Amino acid sequence: RKADLVVTSPPPIGTMTPEDDSRSFSIGLGLFQLLNLLLYAFCVSYSDANSGISSGSSQTSTTATYATFQDVHVMVFVGFGFLMTFLSKYSFNAVGINFVLSALCIQWGMLLNGFWNEVNTDDMWTAIKLDLHALIEGDFAAAAVAITYGALLGKTSPLQMIAVAFFELIFYSINIYVGAKYFEAVDIGGSMFIHAFGAYFGLAAAMMLGSRAPPLAAEDAENHNNSSKLSDTFAMIGTLFLWMFWPSFNGALAPPETQERVFINTVLSLTGSCVGTFIWSQWKRRKLSMVDVQNATLAGGVAVGSSADLSIDPWAAMLVGLVASAVSVWGYTVLQPWLDHKLHIYDTCGVHNLHGLPGLLGGISGVIAAATAGESVYGNNIELLYPARGGAPGKGRSASEQAGYQLLALVLTLIISISSGALVGKIVSHPIFEPPQPADYYSDHKYWEDVHHPLADAEAKKAAEIQNAGNVNTLGRVSNPTFPLQTVAESRV
Repeated sequence: RKADLVVTSPPPIGTMTPEDDSRSFSIGLGLFQLLNLLLYAFCVSYSDANSGISSGSSQTSTTATYATFQDVHVMVFVGFGFLMTFLSKYSFNAVGINFVLSALCIQWGMLLNGFWNEVNTDDMWTAIKLDLHALIEGDFAAAAVAITYGALLGKTSPLQMIAVAFFELIFYSINIYVGAKYFEAVDIGGSMFIHAFGAYFGLAAAMMLGSRAPPLAAEDAENHNNSSKLSDTFAMIGTLFLWMFWPSFNGALAPPETQERVFINTVLSLTGSCVGTFIWSQWKRRKLSMVDVQNATLAGGVAVGSSADLSIDPWAAMLVGLVASAVSVWGYTVLQPWLDHKLHIYDTCGVHNLHGLPGLLGGISGVIAAATAGESVYGNNIELLYPARGGAPGKGRSASEQAGYQLLALVLTLIISISSGALVGKIVSHPIFEPPQPADYYSDHKYWEDVHHPLADAEAKKAAEIQNAGNVNTLGRVSNPTFPLQTVAESRV
């Protein structure tokens, strides 16, 4: 509310404040990198296939795995990065900070996943082994943090995000260890362990960091939290890369026997969510919304993740996508405004609608699929899909028992992600992590060179608008000072 905000006028362009002169970000980033460097020096080595005394893996399998890894790599750096450029004044941070965070998280994520893999073995403790499988797991860890970053986008400093990434991946790796290794729950596409975890961790952290607090320094000052036609078009680049490469994300770690089925089910689910988004968006809003198209079109890839390797039938895969898009559009139009105004949880990118709700849908679908997966359909391959159902007759799990563990893993993911997200959100809200002031929300000016404060030239802009009122602007639109264009990001709800 305007009455609750007291924002001082920005300093003149080119003036550097003591806060702007801080080098805390580079120091924090350097210390994190130093920690990783030391741990890699003493605890990490190549896998046996990549050691100097081995001939390595077969060329065919390495090439195929690397191609899939590159697809996931593009999703993390290009897909997630550009998807967050919808904020017209925050694109440098969206792409740039996602770039460096993802690189750091790949290093940190591989270490933590490797640590828990060593804990899970009965052999003597050895160095963490790196191969293409480990690189893909590192990308998955970076994806979870990128999802969290979407919930916090524009309201955190780069230093805060370094701390968030450090702590989040510790809890992320613990959740995967308990859910996948101890409960032996199967989540081939990461609906629960990646998407739901990252989304609800981010929502809990956002709740602790406070609401959006729109920075209005004067009646006629622009709200930083908006998008433009150009920024939304750039964000669609991220959407299209994610949409095209999502089958590789879901199938990257699938065994060869089921990988083709993962690709087919994911593509069908994505086509369903794409078509469904255009149906539900126009039905609900009467006009198509770029917010829905950028995000809900991807919900099918999230929702089918837990069951993508199963014989769920092609029509069912499409239906999952249609339902996921409906849930996502409902989240943007109904649920997100309620969370914002009632619970003061402002989800900048709407990750709850793209990753959280579809992730829950995927987890529930995985429970149902596990309960109905019988040996009459899969035969001896049932052990390939659900390792806990294998073993000697009478010793493996039944279908209902596996479904129970799938549900337990989903509940555990929610508990760990929400509780740890709230804890980390509280920690990084401390002044030592340099949280931005409301006047600096959703703007690159505080962290990047040659970017002016959005309010610094407000008077000049106002004078130009008065002078040119009613004239055709450079984009060919007629300026109308009485009815200004509605900001798009405000309608992300």
